[in-house]
Amino acid sequence: MAVDTADETEELTEAEERPGWSRVVIIGAAMVAVLLLGATLGMFLTNTLSAAPAATPGAGSVEVGFAQDMSVHHNQAVTMASWERDHTTDPALKQLAFDIESNQTEQIGRMKGWLMLWNQPEQTTGAYMTWMTGPMDMGHGATAPAMQMPPANGAPMPGMANEAELAKLRSLTGKALDVDFLQLMLRHHQGGAEMAQYAEDHSNLNAVQVLAKSMLTSQGAEMITMTQLLAARGGQPLPSP
Repeated sequence: MAVDTADETEELTEAEERPGWSRVVIIGAAMVAVLLLGATLGMFLTNTLSAAPAATPGAGSVEVGFAQDMSVHHNQAVTMASWERDHTTDPALKQLAFDIESNQTEQIGRMKGWLMLWNQPEQTTGAYMTWMTGPMDMGHGATAPAMQMPPANGAPMPGMANEAELAKLRSLTGKALDVDFLQLMLRHHQGGAEMAQYAEDHSNLNAVQVLAKSMLTSQGAEMITMTQLLAARGGQPLPSP
């Protein structure tokens, strides 16, 4: 018996002619969904992970400062990772960039959820990192002063790239792009790790401690991977922030 394939042919033709930007729209929608999920999870964790009810963190607290400043720090990582993901031809770098973009987008959503719940602005109106006023636990009973000096490269916070470095990243292609991305992102993670460690050591809110510890674990693993990828491509890490 003959089978009418006209409908099937029409469906295939429509699929083939579907504009390329549809994939971009889908990816964009997915990232927005991740951000919203992070915000919801942030509010849920704030209410449920604490062993006992705690006072709402106020302006100048470790919790608010961490959420505000780390969101800014993360946002640059997401920007750089998104650029790398869209422009690299190296599958390993594309996957790494996607993982960083996804993880840090979710974490931004979680921190913004906290700030909304605490009735605090998403960004500080003053200097960055003023919430880091006490000593930092370096392990084995040793401590170090919290970071207060601005980065030597003029970026807003330690580890972050300045405008000239971001412009250079966008100008590169091929292996040079991958090496530059790995150098900038490795330094970025190093700077963020000190902020996360301080929050874990000094926050009284369990939800903040849990997120900070998660950042240290995931970014620690990513730093090992980036160091290996950088060496395999003949690159050297930038000076520590």
